[in-house]
Amino acid sequence: MTRAAVFDVDGTLVDTNHLHVVTWWEAFRQAGHRVPMHAVLRAVGLGSDDLIARVLGDDRDKDEDAGLGAAHKALYGQYFDRLPPLRDAGPLLRRLHGDGWTVVLATSASGPELSALRSAIDADDVIAATAGADDVEEGKPAPEPVRRALELVGAPAERAVFVGDTVWDMRAGRRAGVRCVGVLSGGIPRADLLEAGAEAVYADPADLLASLSTSPLA
Repeated sequence: MTRAAVFDVDGTLVDTNHLHVVTWWEAFRQAGHRVPMHAVLRAVGLGSDDLIARVLGDDRDKDEDAGLGAAHKALYGQYFDRLPPLRDAGPLLRRLHGDGWTVVLATSASGPELSALRSAIDADDVIAATAGADDVEEGKPAPEPVRRALELVGAPAERAVFVGDTVWDMRAGRRAGVRCVGVLSGGIPRADLLEAGAEAVYADPADLLASLSTSPLA
């Protein structure tokens, strides 16, 4: 029976969270909104509409949402040709594949952004499938992205582990019934990841790779 290692991408395999913070901050600034960067960081990992709602609140002018999302996409797109993978991201996926895990991605990215992220990881040969934003109706912290990833590779929740860097990842994984592993490379504190449902927390992909024998992915 298939066992799946499901991975978030931004902040988990590719070092992009702070690029998202800066480009979202600039998109908000251009629209006349002054928002603290730490508030944006805490919202990274949500889909665009949910991120805007969390940062600006439900009483905002929702007619601005599409323009804010488009501005962020244009600003962030300037980095597509040089997105930096986190240390040992590709080797971690290859090691898990070699150990018999089916590797699948669950991300809020799609289109050219997702292609740029996969290029940065440089491990397409071992990635069996990807559940992106276009594949689900509701993003994290809803369980749908994780459940869709499992459906794509035919793996049951009880034989899956989800690795992510945000509280939204941990909540999505728990709601999907899978074991969750957190990494600190996205900038979210260890205590927050544990409280949200992480069974174990590692510094980054390299730390998880070095600790595989004693991890939930052993």
